[in-house]
Amino acid sequence: MSVTDDAIAKIKAMIVSGDLTPGSRLPREADLAAELGVSRSSLREAVRALSLVRILDVRQGDGTFVASLEPNSLLDAMSFLLEFHQDDSVLDILGVRRILEPAATALAAQHMTDEEIAHLRTLVEPGSASVTDLVALDLSFHAAIATASGNKVLASLLDSLSMPTTRARIWRGVTEEGAFERTIAEHRGICDAIAAHDPQLAQARALAHVAGVMEWLGRAVE
Repeated sequence: MSVTDDAIAKIKAMIVSGDLTPGSRLPREADLAAELGVSRSSLREAVRALSLVRILDVRQGDGTFVASLEPNSLLDAMSFLLEFHQDDSVLDILGVRRILEPAATALAAQHMTDEEIAHLRTLVEPGSASVTDLVALDLSFHAAIATASGNKVLASLLDSLSMPTTRARIWRGVTEEGAFERTIAEHRGICDAIAAHDPQLAQARALAHVAGVMEWLGRAVE
């Protein structure tokens, strides 16, 4: 482990242990470096790295603070990394969605109100035959389900995982015969299962939906 990595680990340990809490200000650089047993330059590198992933908040002229550590804030950094690597890892990203999205859909089937289900139905039928319009609705459809799961961390994770697959969804709509109609039909099925408050059916249909995209993409990249 490099000295900088060691400093990062020690700062994270202070946060996990509660010695540093969200919103608290870090000690002076010289004092913290001495406490951690690292040089001031290594500490600065550690602080810079932790600020990039939204664990620390560096405020010029005011000091360095522990960030709010809210899920949405922390996952912004992951979303950026996923966008950056989307060409290399889109199948892996879909693989994670395949694990998480059915669980979120099952939870939504338990918790969604009639009003939320009525709104979900408006996101099923596209207003035009445009692939980009369908993909935009697809994103909103899955986001509404994730939010209705009632688990903010799960919803934030799925939001971060959704955008990097957008190009693949558009490409599928353009190149695969029947993809447009199939997506709409699968969304209707998921919505019907949620409206029936049937978690197992909703979970199964969500799994089939994501798996279909993965299967197509697997063939496309062979």
